[in-house]
Amino acid sequence: MTNETIDLPVRRLGLGEPGDADLTRSIAVEAPVSVEVGGIAYAVMMATPADMEDYAVGFALNEGLIETPDQIGRVDVHPIEGGWALRIWLPPERNAIALDRARKRVSESSCGLCGIENIEEVLRPLPAVTARIATDRDAIAAALAALGAHQPLGRATGAVHAAAFCSPGGAIGLVREDVGRHNALDKLIGAMARAGIDPGTGFILLSARCSYELVEKTVRAGCPMLVTISAPTSLAAERAAAAGLTLVALARTDSALIVSDPHGMIA
Repeated sequence: MTNETIDLPVRRLGLGEPGDADLTRSIAVEAPVSVEVGGIAYAVMMATPADMEDYAVGFALNEGLIETPDQIGRVDVHPIEGGWALRIWLPPERNAIALDRARKRVSESSCGLCGIENIEEVLRPLPAVTARIATDRDAIAAALAALGAHQPLGRATGAVHAAAFCSPGGAIGLVREDVGRHNALDKLIGAMARAGIDPGTGFILLSARCSYELVEKTVRAGCPMLVTISAPTSLAAERAAAAGLTLVALARTDSALIVSDPHGMIA
């Protein structure tokens, strides 16, 4: 067993093809991760407990607890009874922000609504996307074709999402995986921040449907384009258009849908 998978005995049942068999299957780990900020319980997320330092940075950035990775003093990851503890330590002025957010939190989930108290706050305007890239259909196709080779956990388990950062030409530079699509994107954003990679210089590719919070995380990271392999929700499409985010959905080997491209970045 690793932090990412367990080996589970299963029995194959032949349906369209005969051949029952006793097998051992790699299963993706999904575990409760208790996120603590400055010693205060902040959230409990269901996640794959790997690349947790990246996750800590991405989570803190997307929650508005920090503005840059160097504002985190330390990250501790510890196994605890039933799950994992992810402890993020901030300087006093940032701890005050985290404490205020923690007091206001009304739910603890990966749905993107944590700490939001009313509908107006959910629909508050996003910052405008200012970065620009020049890309085309060949780049999108190249990134899609290459993504599988960068998904070792996905290949082993068939049960996790991947978030990839791609160059305008479609070359994949960085990938993170998790059972939760939100967590995979948080990990990617955190890994990019730690590596000093500017999200404005390429696009993000997600092996997931496009819900509104994925649009919001992409916009807040400063990335100009999001590509997802499944369909968007109505709010995702609306929020992308309002923020000036180029959004491509249902991106498959045969076609893709340009949902929003307000700046004509896709040739």
